[in-house]
Amino acid sequence: MGRWCTARRRAGTGRARPTGPGLPTVFARTAVVAAVLATTTALPGATARAAGPAGALAAGPASARGAGSAGERAGYDFADDAIRIAGASTVTGAETLAAGSTYRSSLPRNGTLYYRLELDAASDAYVSVTAVPGSDGEVTAVDGIRVSVRDADGGSCSVHSATFGAAHSPRPVTAWGLREIDPGANRCQDPGTYYVGVERTRPQDSPPDDWDLEITGATEPRPRQAGATKAPETWDSASPEPPAGEPERRPGGAGFAHAARVGQGAWSADIRPGQTLYYKVPVDWGRQVYATAELAGSPDASGYATGALRLALHNPVRAEVDDAAKGYTGRRTTVGLAPLPPVAYPNRYATAAHVGALRFAGDYYVVVHLAAQVADDFGPGPFGLTLRLRLGGTAGNGPEYAGESRPKGLFEVSAQDRVAAPGSGGGSGAAADDDVAMRAVAVGGIGTGSLLLLGLAVWTAAARRRT
Repeated sequence: MGRWCTARRRAGTGRARPTGPGLPTVFARTAVVAAVLATTTALPGATARAAGPAGALAAGPASARGAGSAGERAGYDFADDAIRIAGASTVTGAETLAAGSTYRSSLPRNGTLYYRLELDAASDAYVSVTAVPGSDGEVTAVDGIRVSVRDADGGSCSVHSATFGAAHSPRPVTAWGLREIDPGANRCQDPGTYYVGVERTRPQDSPPDDWDLEITGATEPRPRQAGATKAPETWDSASPEPPAGEPERRPGGAGFAHAARVGQGAWSADIRPGQTLYYKVPVDWGRQVYATAELAGSPDASGYATGALRLALHNPVRAEVDDAAKGYTGRRTTVGLAPLPPVAYPNRYATAAHVGALRFAGDYYVVVHLAAQVADDFGPGPFGLTLRLRLGGTAGNGPEYAGESRPKGLFEVSAQDRVAAPGSGGGSGAAADDDVAMRAVAVGGIGTGSLLLLGLAVWTAAARRRT
């Protein structure tokens, strides 16, 4: 597993208006955090990003961004650090995918492309492939991609597909492959070389142009102690009321790597026909995700677009958990995901695919797509979109892993993740003060030196008053 290296970036912004009796403590903690950040950015190899809109990443030079730019392919924004890699027509020439890295490749209309994995016998391994077709090609409901993982002898470890669906709208589609360690299994348990195969599900009816691919790899260590090996059979399946109130403006990202970070609450954005918006929300062990998407009405309420508004949930390795779609008649339309079970490690033993995908904590992705065909009857837009998210259940502890995931921290929700997600809420007392401090540090435009001096001054004044 030494060859499975990692590189993962996190980003988030927040706001804080610290007030009340706890102000000195808040600023003191803020000053300490700011000082630490200032020291960190001075270390060799450290980089700094200018503050920007939530979920946005600063664009680097073309060489650092891989290839292409936002809007090049169906509006998809590929990861800045994506590594160019060519798929091989046979396993013999397959290049290696490293866990924790993101790759950029392309898929022709016909044939299967192969990539190599080098795996140990102690970790579960995951590969996600997002295919981005051109926005002008015609696609069918059953067209899409198929991802398979096989061992060196050709034995099948997993096969998953993702298709465009009834809307026939070109959009990014994501399928995943996995190799799981299971003491009771006879196949795909040995360390060594494995192969990932990527192909189109319906090449004879697929557009002739190549599709761009974004590929990620990840590994999950086994727990130190064996736990339950059976998925929960019951859970709270009642759908709670979506968060009410005026939504906060939160434009979505144009890809997984640039998803806008959000938390529980109501969020608004504009969306155009053919566009896909990405949001990510930290989901801890024991929590349940409830999501609805509302599309505003059109002045021209005549016509019908099949499966026009699509809402999907993806887990931390980008595997699709569940999706829902609804047609559009020009009137306000709402689509919601069915109630899902809480995130739990034993979910992986479930026979239902949507339950099995809720197998770990971390950043989950809420993806909204508006079918391109909406423009035919209702114009080019943009249309108002409201996303409402609620996190149910009670946060708990997950398994104690025997090692580190690749990328590191992929299957956990840190305190920084919770603070960086607007609407996630905070604790009380000192914990709430820490949250406010971290949010203050995240606000752009506050000089680190000024923040440090201000915090020390307020802290000193408070100490004198207590004396």
